[in-house]
Amino acid sequence: MKHLTPEQIVEIKNFLLSWKRQILQDAQQAVGEQLSYEGGDEIDRADTEAERLVTLRNLDRDRKVLKKIEYSLMKIESGTYGICEVCGSEIPFERLKARPVANLCIKCKEIEEENE
Repeated sequence: MKHLTPEQIVEIKNFLLSWKRQILQDAQQAVGEQLSYEGGDEIDRADTEAERLVTLRNLDRDRKVLKKIEYSLMKIESGTYGICEVCGSEIPFERLKARPVANLCIKCKEIEEENE
């Protein structure tokens, strides 16, 4: 993390913490929504079911992002944040600011995406 200034690290850490709070707050609201529906016709029930599936998909996506945020915060605390996990090169601040949960440099990320 020597390539990042203390101010840059604080900026990213604060963003990650804020992002985490927002995800948890959104999840709490979504979980509080009614998951069953009684009454109405089949179309109303189908619409409600479709909305519920979207909510569950979003919660799953947010859970995955939350794990990445937690991992990035752990890396900040351990002093290994901003280092590519494949090649060991420094991930530029601009990339980290755009994608704070990035754990690969752009070159390694492109190779990973080509191999998928």
